[in-house]
Amino acid sequence: LEFGQRREAAGQSDATFRRRGAAAAKRIARLVGRCAAKLLVSTRRRLPGAVHRPAGKLARAPSASIARRAMSKPIASPPTGPRRPDPRAVAARLDRPVVLVGMMGVGKSTVGRKLAHLLGLSFVDADDAIVAAAQMPISDIFAQFGEAHFRDGERRVIARLIEQPPQVIASGGGAFVEPETRALILERGIAVWLDAELATLVDRLRRTDKRPLLRGGDMEATVARLKAEREGAYAMAPIHV
Repeated sequence: LEFGQRREAAGQSDATFRRRGAAAAKRIARLVGRCAAKLLVSTRRRLPGAVHRPAGKLARAPSASIARRAMSKPIASPPTGPRRPDPRAVAARLDRPVVLVGMMGVGKSTVGRKLAHLLGLSFVDADDAIVAAAQMPISDIFAQFGEAHFRDGERRVIARLIEQPPQVIASGGGAFVEPETRALILERGIAVWLDAELATLVDRLRRTDKRPLLRGGDMEATVARLKAEREGAYAMAPIHV
């Protein structure tokens, strides 16, 4: 009975997580659209040889009959509520990848796949790309070569992914904490910080033992410490969800 109750609770938690993930993906798509628009304006340059004329008066005043018709025409009421941008139109404005950053267990891969589907872009998990490049699990990389070696390889893999056409990238929990990797993402990508409460992270992370930094000791205390240490770096991302 106890096992069945735990399993039922886990199923309900997963369903809630999927719903929240879909909602987060839609919100991120809107925020990324605003960010992309600002980047487009900030990088726009006038074309060589283009003639830019200031707005002036009309060459000829409109006739009285035209003016009367214009004045008598009813004015349409503006649409109510915020205008929701088309996710595919947002993707068309992107000239760089969307990089999800945040704590392990926050849902970067789950939300990233939903966001990529909304935008019509490809999705890649940086951890999976690292495993493919190293031909060994991340836990083995940590065990045999240490975290510094892993972070160096992680930076090189993310740099390669950023060079590819715009896509959605889920980075590892510690990637954005590394100064060089963070500078790379901020300069050449759109960073999105996915955040969650400590209790939510601990609940999700209890279900796996694949996190090298969580092996041994009090897992909840370790997650709390990492979250506190990393939030200053995560806060540098321009979008926070």
